[in-house]
Amino acid sequence: MTDVEMAAAPVAGVELAAATAGIKASGRPDVALVRFVEGSRTAAVFTRNAFRAAPVHVAQRHMAAAAPRVLLINSGCANAGTGTAGDSDAVVSCGHAASACGVTAEAVLPFSTGVIGQPLPVDRLCHGIDECAGAFSSAGWDAAADAIRTTDTLSKTASVRVTLAGGAVTVTGMAKGSGMIRPDMATMLAFVATDAAVDSDERVDSMLRTAVDESFHCITVDGDTSTNDAVTLTATGASGIAAEGGEDLRALQKAVTSVCGALARAIVRDAEGVTRLIEVAVTGAETRSEARAVAFTVAHSPLVKTAAFGGDPNWGRILAAVGRAPVDDLDVHRVDVTLGDIALVASGEPVRFDETAAAAAMSGDEIRIGIGLGRGMAAETVWTSDLSCDYVRINADYRT
Repeated sequence: MTDVEMAAAPVAGVELAAATAGIKASGRPDVALVRFVEGSRTAAVFTRNAFRAAPVHVAQRHMAAAAPRVLLINSGCANAGTGTAGDSDAVVSCGHAASACGVTAEAVLPFSTGVIGQPLPVDRLCHGIDECAGAFSSAGWDAAADAIRTTDTLSKTASVRVTLAGGAVTVTGMAKGSGMIRPDMATMLAFVATDAAVDSDERVDSMLRTAVDESFHCITVDGDTSTNDAVTLTATGASGIAAEGGEDLRALQKAVTSVCGALARAIVRDAEGVTRLIEVAVTGAETRSEARAVAFTVAHSPLVKTAAFGGDPNWGRILAAVGRAPVDDLDVHRVDVTLGDIALVASGEPVRFDETAAAAAMSGDEIRIGIGLGRGMAAETVWTSDLSCDYVRINADYRT
């Protein structure tokens, strides 16, 4: 397998199109359609937020009724907090997309992102669907990735080629998200596809959930779980190359996870107001869930995030966050903390370090915080962003 490319390679059996329907006040593209060849297998994971958006409910119902053939995605309006009218609007838009694409309504999965609490402008959306229906292309990934953006400053795509026993296949994905990011699935959306043939829906689902757990579940910008989070994985089989046997399946799983990981980190790199990417790596935990809990406690700390924005190696904030993490009987005398290669705390005791070097490590584009718990062999890494003045400004003015 080659390295992930932050670009979109065509995937056999997948066509995409984008349009500007006037849903966004900015006048930027805001509708995308993704069409899969018949026989494709699709899995999806959705937000666990109790106020799940109307398109999430409709997509879940449709997946239970038919094999997905079309993804309908709009940006600029989340169609969340819209009650029964929002559900009806999502159903109507799916019906329109179905007619335009020659599939059943249940074969269309709707996804929306944008402002919560506003009605979906169905007439404008349907106009965008009609425009997309005449513009499908296997090279449409970039246009579609641009159309699904909200506060993102750039579109996000990733691809990898992986060689299986029968030949090489492609895995490509696109994502949007820069704020309201703390996926709990399984406003963030991601869509991944491969032209490999996978022998069952259950295997595609397992592959997606494994990839999500190691990628989108390991990022946070602000700790807010969206009403609209969703990730899909589609195996079209259009390459004619099957993922058969353990070695093939492991290689394909690694490729899907790599693409999801690249997209997840791209979301954090494009976080609202971001100036630095922060990696929090926890080792020496009793369990992976314990390691993840500690990592997220540090990653969610406003004091740690603001220190990162200021380039201040204030290790006390890191230590305080570790100390309040949900870990039973934490022995502070076994805790180590590092900033890059610089030891700040060893076995619970402060270490004399070069403040200038530490400030430089805290002022780079990427910051790595290492935390050793001394309790076991489990480890976990999560990625977050700093908390800047611009994050506050962007979200204070989001609707205006």
